[in-house]
Amino acid sequence: MEKKPHYVKRDFPPREASSLFLVLLLVAVLLLNALLYLYLNNLYSSSGRAETDPSLCPFGYFKLGPVKNCSPWLSCEAINREVRKLKCVGEGAVKKVFLSEWKENKVVLSQLTNAELKEDFLHGLKMLKALQSRYVVRLLGYCEKQFTILTEYHPLGSLRGLNETLHIPKYKGMNTWHRRLMLAIDYVSVIRYLHSSPLGTLVMCDSNDLDKVLSQYLLTSDFHILVNDLDALPLVNKSGGRLVKCGHRELRGEFVAPEQRWPYGEDMPFDDDLMPPYDEKTDIWKIPDVSNFFLGHVEGSDIVRLHLFDIHAACKKKDPAERPSAQEILDTYRKVLTLLIREAAMPGTREML
Repeated sequence: MEKKPHYVKRDFPPREASSLFLVLLLVAVLLLNALLYLYLNNLYSSSGRAETDPSLCPFGYFKLGPVKNCSPWLSCEAINREVRKLKCVGEGAVKKVFLSEWKENKVVLSQLTNAELKEDFLHGLKMLKALQSRYVVRLLGYCEKQFTILTEYHPLGSLRGLNETLHIPKYKGMNTWHRRLMLAIDYVSVIRYLHSSPLGTLVMCDSNDLDKVLSQYLLTSDFHILVNDLDALPLVNKSGGRLVKCGHRELRGEFVAPEQRWPYGEDMPFDDDLMPPYDEKTDIWKIPDVSNFFLGHVEGSDIVRLHLFDIHAACKKKDPAERPSAQEILDTYRKVLTLLIREAAMPGTREML
């Protein structure tokens, strides 16, 4: 009679089973890290934060919406003939802004309102032309003799309305620590671009309070940030001894950097001629306050603040030379994002290892 094969169940010794489990866990962690690397690499490259953008046209050209071909910037004649004003949507010290229409596309038409500030207006136009990139609102045309600028329209408007936008049902899914930190990364990316721009080191001078800062930037429909107002963007050249002053009036308050405040006390009246100039590190001082606005008070935002505490403390150093560069801040923000995404994806992994 043929004997049936006899199978014996083998139990792994506890130590062997534990080693096998650790190996599998390490493989899972490595795989997760690889996936995170690919995800974050794609996130940074597609987030609109790179200087080079294949969708951008050559200098002097633009494309709008689904159109594939680039068109030359609109001239005075084309703007007068083809652009139709719809309504006024804003007015500042320098210009009035109109929602307008060009070939069935919504666009923004900006016109000078105060002739005494025409130099500021033309400086803003010069910066807008020279700095066209993924960080800057798209220029569609201009007319210097009529002091008119035509730019791309972004329906979500300026960053002043961010919290209201995030409470709209359509955008509530964006109201997370992750998306808010990405906006902070976008903001620091813009500052880093301005500090290392093709023109040199530029200082964002229209930034004397949080509301003023937020008004200078637009929120795109895919939740990225573009700088929109470049009227007050002076150039710093420390090696050449060229520093700046943001206006000719006294600046007050904790939001502006210490070096921007009158240094000679209340007993001595402000005198612009005696006010010392400063450099781009004034922008660095303001980053923690702006980022704090971006982070808001959603679940997880306090954890993000905790991770950013050291770099933000460094931004608030009284000596401008001791503050980090915008690139160092950007690197830290990205590392924190990577770390927190990894921890959220595999909670408890550190303790298990």
